[in-house]
Amino acid sequence: MAETDRSRAFTKNVKRIVVKVGTAVVTGKDGRLALGRLGAICEQLAELNSDGFEVILVSSGAVGLGRQRLRYRQLVNSSFADLQKPQNELDGKACAAVGQSSLMAYYESMFDQLDVTVAQMLVTDKDFRDKDFRKQLSETVKAMMKMRVIPVFNENDAISTRKAPYKDSTGIFWDNDSLAALLSLELKADLLILLSDVEGLYTGPPSDPNSTLIHTYIKEKHQEEITFGEKSKLGRGGMTAKVKAAVSAAYGGIPVIITSGFAAENIAKVLNGLRVGTLFHQDAHLWAPVVDTTSRDMAVAARESSRKLQALSSEDRKNVLLDIANALEANEKIIIAENDLDVAAAHQAGYEESLVARLVMKPGKISSLAASIRQLAEMEDPIGRVLAKTEIADGLILEKTSSPLGVLLIVFESRPDALVQIASLAIRSGNGLLLKGGKEARRSNAILHKVITDAIPKTVGGKLIGLVTSREEIPDLLKLDDVIDLVIPRGSNKLVSQIKNSTKIPVLGHADGICHVYVDKSCNLDMAKRVVSDAKLDYPAACNAMETLLVHKDLENNGVLNELIYALQASGVTLYGGPRASGKLNIPETQSFHHEYSAKACTVEIVEDVHGAIDHIHNHGSAHTDCIVTEDSEAAEIFLRQVDSAAVFHNASTRFCDGFRFGLGAEVGISTSRIHARGPVGVEGLLTTRWIMRGEGQVVDGDKGVAYTHKDLSVLKRTDAVENGL
Repeated sequence: MAETDRSRAFTKNVKRIVVKVGTAVVTGKDGRLALGRLGAICEQLAELNSDGFEVILVSSGAVGLGRQRLRYRQLVNSSFADLQKPQNELDGKACAAVGQSSLMAYYESMFDQLDVTVAQMLVTDKDFRDKDFRKQLSETVKAMMKMRVIPVFNENDAISTRKAPYKDSTGIFWDNDSLAALLSLELKADLLILLSDVEGLYTGPPSDPNSTLIHTYIKEKHQEEITFGEKSKLGRGGMTAKVKAAVSAAYGGIPVIITSGFAAENIAKVLNGLRVGTLFHQDAHLWAPVVDTTSRDMAVAARESSRKLQALSSEDRKNVLLDIANALEANEKIIIAENDLDVAAAHQAGYEESLVARLVMKPGKISSLAASIRQLAEMEDPIGRVLAKTEIADGLILEKTSSPLGVLLIVFESRPDALVQIASLAIRSGNGLLLKGGKEARRSNAILHKVITDAIPKTVGGKLIGLVTSREEIPDLLKLDDVIDLVIPRGSNKLVSQIKNSTKIPVLGHADGICHVYVDKSCNLDMAKRVVSDAKLDYPAACNAMETLLVHKDLENNGVLNELIYALQASGVTLYGGPRASGKLNIPETQSFHHEYSAKACTVEIVEDVHGAIDHIHNHGSAHTDCIVTEDSEAAEIFLRQVDSAAVFHNASTRFCDGFRFGLGAEVGISTSRIHARGPVGVEGLLTTRWIMRGEGQVVDGDKGVAYTHKDLSVLKRTDAVENGL
């Protein structure tokens, strides 16, 4: 089981939770209560309380709040002359006494609005030296838990006899972080959550761009590697204190999460098993190797391996692909067996049939994939092609050449065969690759990744293609704009939108596949039925399947519309109509024209003419693939010229919009972007350009010593160059 699966499994049995909020979370920079942030935390705790969890809150912030209030009081009571004098530092004990009442008043007010009762629990370190106190504390908390009361603990700084630097030689507790750890152990909690002003524990100061978030703290590895920055100016502890408290609790048997109190729903995310913040657990060393691989490590390794791949000869790169094709066929039985397990698990989990359909690797699929890889291998080597050649000046030649992009991150859902296509294209184009497939295809993706990377020569290394196994790693990868050059999401609208909104890395892809077939009045009926049926039924879950059928109004009266509708319904297609078609055909009206069914269903609408069809497509389509069926060449040309989609067809099924069918060998996806690649993205879409200049010692020297010629030179095809010994 993966480290991320095992390390978060403990949340399934959590009943009693201790949540500690730090001063930086409770208060804003001005020392006042951060009402919105604290209110969101209270709402989460109230919801947990309502769901039957036993919640214990440890809250800092009293000293800071009291200081802010006493400063105001000092200002009000001071004369102008008093204000000219140096101001004495306010007594921390007095600040604690004043602030505690304000803090508790807020909690009572907020939780009262949420129909939750709270109780103030002030303690000092000396209290815990008394065994009777500890016993009574446990009994009191137990009684409150039965009545769904949330106890709010804080150190009673107002009467504590300890002084700065607040180190407790007895080891009982020395701040609210260690108090929270102590209470977790004393009250036998199932989980401790320490809310901070950062996402968790980093390898260095969070402000350092080279610092990375540690998802699981392994004492043997991290205690010597972490560099702490300056602690927060608010509160007493800082991250050093949190780590010490977390280690203390974790090795006492209480799982601990350090995460941000600034992010909405983080407490709920932790309990849902999501990888949020940094986990401390006594068994952490068993879940992951002491030397682990970060997202950055994977990306850097992919880039280094891609450079080794580019250094190979064209023939050697071709042989890498041929070896992968052979390896896939040799391992077909085990690949299909793993895929069958994924499909069975998907059925058992109740996934939609459209998703299961994309997951299945049908008989012959491996052979088909191997054939496409061999086709790709036989194509002209795309790397280092001279695209243009210019004589800049006498003896100074400039070439524009094709070059790999660098490192690609591909996030895809369901279809395991996509992994093979993407990997082969990345290798052919000389790119490093990071892949994240859907969890429903976990076994299929794992075996395909192993077969492919085992076939890559050791001189390049299997790290050329990294497989990301947890969705929680994606946010880290999307931050790596310095080592990842392009992200291509293949999946739902939600997935694509989330990725586009979460990264600075360029994103290539499409969010929807709202493909149209427009049947014109001058159509051939038999052809129209074939094209429409194929566009919808050949593979209903595909992004290039027809989702909307548009029909010229004249076909309503001559029976053609009814023939088309009958052909679809006879094949089990569920039909929804636009405002015009639903009444005419007596079918349910669609809720939206912009809907991707990905199933045996589609929308039908009647339009005035070819211009009405074009307007409909522009208003409701996704600029993916659209088709016209007509014998009228003029109408066809209007449609082909004016429909602004990545692919526009005349008398051909939308299902032809595919990298393999276009002769590209395979595709990493279909792009509806207008920058860089558009339509099916094959090898060419994974390349950029470089400029190569060859000279004889020329210098610019203010452009005085150069006679520019800027003469275009002929570019030899690579085959011609080889034949001529160039």
